[in-house]
Amino acid sequence: MFLNSIQPAEGAKHSSKRVGRGIGSGLGKTCGRGHKGQKSRAGGFHKVGFEGGQMPLYRRLPKRGFKSLSAQAEVRLSDLDKLAGGEIDRLTLIQSGLVSSLADKIKVIGTGTISIAVNLRGIGATESAKAAILAAGGSVE
Repeated sequence: MFLNSIQPAEGAKHSSKRVGRGIGSGLGKTCGRGHKGQKSRAGGFHKVGFEGGQMPLYRRLPKRGFKSLSAQAEVRLSDLDKLAGGEIDRLTLIQSGLVSSLADKIKVIGTGTISIAVNLRGIGATESAKAAILAAGGSVE
């Protein structure tokens, strides 16, 4: 193989349309652009969503709602009580379906009661939740 013998694959290249070369070519006169109008003229295209000067749909509709990309997920003590116990980290909570995988921060809140010993690893907890976990024989790291 030599550099001067390299060619593109068969069918990878197409010859460009040769427009404006007479009626017999099939692309004469209007050159495949139809008759008149903005799109028939040179430079006659506009941005996506342009509606001819009318107020576009994306500006007519009201803005509503907000979804934080750095959302904090909350897990109740009663939810932890339903798990098997032992070591609980972010992956455990995602696999059990208690937390979305998109959540950046996870925090245990003191709602409900806990009766089993759990060891929280890499998860935040409120003061009341920490006290309840420690009282049940668990730990918070």
